[in-house]
Amino acid sequence: MDRMSETSSRRDALRALASALAVGVLPRVSRAAGARGARDAARPYLDVARATARWLGATARDDVGGVSWYWDPADAKPEVQTNLYSGTAGVVLFFVELHAATGEGAHRELALRAADYLVATLPSEVKGDEAGLYGGIAGVAWTLATVGRVLRSAPHREASERAYAVLARAVAPTGAGIAWNESNDIIAGSAGIGLVLLDRARSNRDASVMEQAMRAGDRLLEVGVTGPNGGLTWDLSPSVPRRYPNFSHGAAGVGYFLAQLHGRTRERRFLDGALGAARYLESIAERTPGGGQRVFHHTPGGESLYYLSWCHGPAGTARLYEALAVATGDASHRRTIGELAQATVDSRVPERSEGYWNNVSCCCGNCGVSDFYVAMATALGESRYLALAQQMADDTIARASGGSDGMRWVQAENRVSPNDLRAQTGMMQGAAGVGLSMLRLDAALNRRGRVVVLPGDPWGE
Repeated sequence: MDRMSETSSRRDALRALASALAVGVLPRVSRAAGARGARDAARPYLDVARATARWLGATARDDVGGVSWYWDPADAKPEVQTNLYSGTAGVVLFFVELHAATGEGAHRELALRAADYLVATLPSEVKGDEAGLYGGIAGVAWTLATVGRVLRSAPHREASERAYAVLARAVAPTGAGIAWNESNDIIAGSAGIGLVLLDRARSNRDASVMEQAMRAGDRLLEVGVTGPNGGLTWDLSPSVPRRYPNFSHGAAGVGYFLAQLHGRTRERRFLDGALGAARYLESIAERTPGGGQRVFHHTPGGESLYYLSWCHGPAGTARLYEALAVATGDASHRRTIGELAQATVDSRVPERSEGYWNNVSCCCGNCGVSDFYVAMATALGESRYLALAQQMADDTIARASGGSDGMRWVQAENRVSPNDLRAQTGMMQGAAGVGLSMLRLDAALNRRGRVVVLPGDPWGE
């Protein structure tokens, strides 16, 4: 087949997929509850996920080796990213989970074709933050491994091995251990990459991978900063003047990795590090009127600012305490989880506040809180939180945009840029993440298991 014919064939295949998503598979979803049909009434959150898929199908673009997405299709200078945070990798995971929920072949095919794009664009080398879980090759490698496992695709499983080899080449001896870059955190640094290594070591029982994870943990222990009450905290990196204590960039996230590392190795030093992170967080936590607790956004200068979702709020920080509850058997850690959840309730989300703005995403907004409430209801048996999760999801649905081409969410990614409004495609700030959150809630309501459980989710299995 000549190159022009091959390109035409790919475009025809993409149009066929978009047609299947728009016409043959996905029902229209009315934002008015009274207009929903019987099918919508039975599975409203699944239907929202389907409508989200319709928009993502319409915005998919034929690209090298497969299909990809612009992170913002309406941007004047659109950019394709491969990463897990805002790129094609996150969209792949949404379609993998949607296929598991529906069994519909169009979703599987789009997931595979987008994963083909990730394979075709794999770099041979990475440096700096290009190695990270949410921003780099670690997340892409994990995504390809997930596609290979869930969709039983040998080519993608083999490609994940190549991606992991790229990650292995990017590491360097540093101080008492190893690191891929200067970042310590979950998003870009050693804590997040370490979680990927633990997942890989569990799946292939490779002693060298576990050794890397342990050496990454040793380096994190070495650079930990002693705080009040003998607690431990971490800088995001030496070049960042602020210190963020919560999950995405700080002590909660690093401590979570160390607790998980202890669970795999039983090495006491890693548990001590995780407990040190908890002591630090407890020393700076604020009590809320209903008996909850929450931790400020950053220091210096942000000690009176409280975020509420996955990145800098109780929804993310609670993960450390779940890991500690499992590691130690100490029931007090689960009580802390309840207090973190109560702080979110006390903050009256989804009402808007300085730390809870025009954002519905998995990272910073509604969906991160909804996912936390789903975990409280299912994994921890706190059934009252399921109604709260539905309240969050219903607010998210009410704020959707779209019509015959599906549902999307126009929002401000950053509190400090309230007028920069975009409808993103990706997982942590866009439609794919909203769709995944809707599928998590649908799974809880219908007692369906999930196939996409991200590194850093202690409640997904």
